[in-house]
Amino acid sequence: MLTTAQLRTLEEWLSQSWGERAHIRSVVSVNGGDINQAWRLEGTPGTAFLKTNRDRDNRNFDTEAGSLEALGACGAVRVPSVLHCQRWQGENYLLLEYLALRPGNGEVLGRALARLHRQAIHEHYGWPEDNFIGLTPQLNRWSQNWAEFYARCRIGPQLVLANQRGAGLGDPEGWIKRVENRLAGHQPEASLLHGDLWSGNASLTREGHPVLFDPASYYGDRETDLAMSRLFGGFSESFYRAYQEQWPLAPDYTEREPLYQLYHVLNHFNLFGGHYRAQAQRILQRLA
Repeated sequence: MLTTAQLRTLEEWLSQSWGERAHIRSVVSVNGGDINQAWRLEGTPGTAFLKTNRDRDNRNFDTEAGSLEALGACGAVRVPSVLHCQRWQGENYLLLEYLALRPGNGEVLGRALARLHRQAIHEHYGWPEDNFIGLTPQLNRWSQNWAEFYARCRIGPQLVLANQRGAGLGDPEGWIKRVENRLAGHQPEASLLHGDLWSGNASLTREGHPVLFDPASYYGDRETDLAMSRLFGGFSESFYRAYQEQWPLAPDYTEREPLYQLYHVLNHFNLFGGHYRAQAQRILQRLA
């Protein structure tokens, strides 16, 4: 539970952000996922959403805030506004606008994601800074070559980390070269991506507007967002139909889908262990 000192500090931050004196009347613990703790802060003049963790610094929340701001600036989807982000007394805090949500990942979200991918396109792959996928560092050096970027900034670092955790998946450099060869000649638009798109990170407001949250954004192949979205149960078929109607995927997209899912499977092994190693090994065998 939050202490009195924490609540007073949070009220100060909210007052600065809202431009009027904030008072927190009640604190409701909500599901913060596997990494963070989360609360709904109810009071005057409004309600806020708080995420905290005790990671060694606040860079995880700092970079998440940057991703949210970039997605919000595009205007294609709704994201919670960043109210405050700071490390205080050994704990990290991310204060966000509270959005009342209802379940939904259908056609309205599919159209919105396609608009996001199509509207926000960069000349290079990457991101202005390294960020995180969960708690795992995500390398984002700028590149003009998608195959090189994906192999060396996505698959390579995850393989190194997995082998350090005992996965025994073989020489990372060898797999990096195979990934580069598999993607050779594929130079998609560098779309603004959510970066960690599964059904738990998307919803609708009560008014029916599509919402994205918990991003790990960068500029890259839009197919990676779609591949991730199918990994853990997937979205509704109406979501995929609407996306296709708005901006059709290349006919050979399905050939790259497992390769794009590999990044997230490896990351889940690095975060949680378990059966993800076998899943990663099956995908790698298709590259051999």
